[in-house]
Amino acid sequence: MAQTEPNLDHDVSWFLLPPYWAKMVVALISLLCFANSYDGDFVFDDSEAIINNKDLRAETPLGDLWYHDFWGSKLSSNTSHKSYRPLTVLTFRINYLLAGGFYPVGFHVINIILHCTVSVLMIDVFSILLGGLQFSNKGRRLNLAPKSSLLAALLFAVHPVHTECVAGIVGRADLLCALFFLLSFLGYCKAFRENKEGHTFSVLWVLVSVILGAIAMLCKEQGITILGLNAVFDALVINKINLLELIQKLLHKDKSLEAINYNYYYSLNAWLLLCPWWLCFDWSMGCIPLIKSVSDWRIIALAALWFCLIGLICQALCSEDSHKRRILTLGLGFLIIPFLPASNLFFRVGFVIAERVIYLPSIGYCILFTYGFSLLSKQAKKKKILAVAVLGILLINVMRCALRSSQWRSEEQLFRSALSVCPLNAKVHYNVGKNLADKGNQSAAIKYYREAVRLNPKYVHAMNNLGNILKERNELHEAEELLSLAVQIQPDFAAAWMNLGIVQNSLRRFEEAEQSYWTAIKHRKKYPDCYYNLGRLYADLNRHIDALNAWRNATVLKPEHSLAWNNMIILLDNTGNLAQAEAVGREALELIPNDHSLMFSLANVLGKSQKYKESEALFLKAIKANPNAASYHGNLAVLYHRWGNLDLAKKHYEVSLKLDPMAPGTKENYNLLRRKLEQLQKKGGA
Repeated sequence: MAQTEPNLDHDVSWFLLPPYWAKMVVALISLLCFANSYDGDFVFDDSEAIINNKDLRAETPLGDLWYHDFWGSKLSSNTSHKSYRPLTVLTFRINYLLAGGFYPVGFHVINIILHCTVSVLMIDVFSILLGGLQFSNKGRRLNLAPKSSLLAALLFAVHPVHTECVAGIVGRADLLCALFFLLSFLGYCKAFRENKEGHTFSVLWVLVSVILGAIAMLCKEQGITILGLNAVFDALVINKINLLELIQKLLHKDKSLEAINYNYYYSLNAWLLLCPWWLCFDWSMGCIPLIKSVSDWRIIALAALWFCLIGLICQALCSEDSHKRRILTLGLGFLIIPFLPASNLFFRVGFVIAERVIYLPSIGYCILFTYGFSLLSKQAKKKKILAVAVLGILLINVMRCALRSSQWRSEEQLFRSALSVCPLNAKVHYNVGKNLADKGNQSAAIKYYREAVRLNPKYVHAMNNLGNILKERNELHEAEELLSLAVQIQPDFAAAWMNLGIVQNSLRRFEEAEQSYWTAIKHRKKYPDCYYNLGRLYADLNRHIDALNAWRNATVLKPEHSLAWNNMIILLDNTGNLAQAEAVGREALELIPNDHSLMFSLANVLGKSQKYKESEALFLKAIKANPNAASYHGNLAVLYHRWGNLDLAKKHYEVSLKLDPMAPGTKENYNLLRRKLEQLQKKGGA
């Protein structure tokens, strides 16, 4: 470690800044890249990982985080994703509690701060990787490559491929993992120092490094790869071992690396680092057509990848320049080792390409880019032109980051941005369609759902959503065909079975509908919405007891199921069971005290039971919550009419008719009231 190495900065035409200013510049530029994402929405996977994740709620015991996956499911469940990131979920929970709800600004701000912090740390990391681990006489670590480490840190800070990690809140797992990954590496470096007496070794700092590595792993599984990188660093820099013999044995091992397609995916990941212009939130479902023949021109891409990698590996192992060997090996180590968990070499992962998994491997790319720049600078006669070109790349990346961050601000922009990048991706068309459907634009949504099904004829979720829209548009026969096909392709698709039951019910094929509902419940035991729809079927068939039991099951599974409570109250009211209807209504309001529809239903029951004062209070409370509901005013008017408060009855009849001139029964009741008032006036005049 004491031996002097060639100075990488000697030939690099770049800015030389004091350490504090270098870190300030990197922090500000990384902030500039992604600042416009701070007020974005929850998009894409954020819904499942945050909004629908019960582990964020205060009522969920904190200890449950250690037994659940990243999405809030039990790790022991067959449906679990098995992604174990409890510390990341803990930070989401803290965000939620501090904000008092699901307000995305706080979540986005933390992500931006984390990326700025990681980018600043990169200066120290790159100073070791590019300049070596060397110390002053007083034992202080020296930065022998301040210009190169600044350039590499800037390249990392402004790389557009990082947008998904920063602008997508789910990317916090990668940011936190990277933070503790780098702290673990720096801690490991602190374990080895030099002073006047020679080398010193600190067991404490090794222990700190191991703990930080464990924290990185609890933020995202990729964090475990710090153990491999620390081992490579120890071998190359601390012990100066020549790894050529060991690597040769590994390279000549009689084992295939997997099919051609995985190699092509690796080349695409490399291309995203080199030219991050075509970025997409999802690369699955036909986005990258499979290579089915060796005559496919894309074979050139994977050939180019392995040509470059083998060339770099040969230089890293065989070069006589120890300085060059160290930088290239560390660069390749940081490029490859953190990528291994996502490579499909050891186990299958749920994606072919994901931009967020390149966050840590991009460190290796920045090392190799900076080293290449130093070699070019050494050969170039006009170094300033080369520096301007690199500065241009940085500026283009900053603009690309800002543009891509703006696309991540809303689901509509994010999904539409993918149409030009992955037009063959059925999931992209599905997400565009779902976003349009959520906004009420059903006609446009149908177009995208149909395209998703055309691109992937077995895409059952697209069939289910398309069937739902067609059902709402009363195109029942096509809806039935789609939903029947969906459950044929995936027999345990509970939602499709339930929707098929709704369609069959609308077609008055009641026995088939009942069978579909029970099949849905068979595949999803806790399915309150299905019990609710089953109750509606039984009510249509005048099977009142069965209907009440089904709705009661729905409320047991989901106590806040307002529609099921309302239907129970209304059915009991309509069948003359006023006392039971009142009891159910009071029970419902205890569980959902601010639901105005429940107030309205219970008020009707109380009015029929001649509990006028209590009924009036509930009607007025419901009207305060929803003042534009014509039926609320109309039924309150009926209550006043019965009660004898004719002036108030007249007032609310008029409000109801103003809100809905066609309100059923209201006009007739109003006319009756007017005639009665006229008769009273005549009697008074006589």
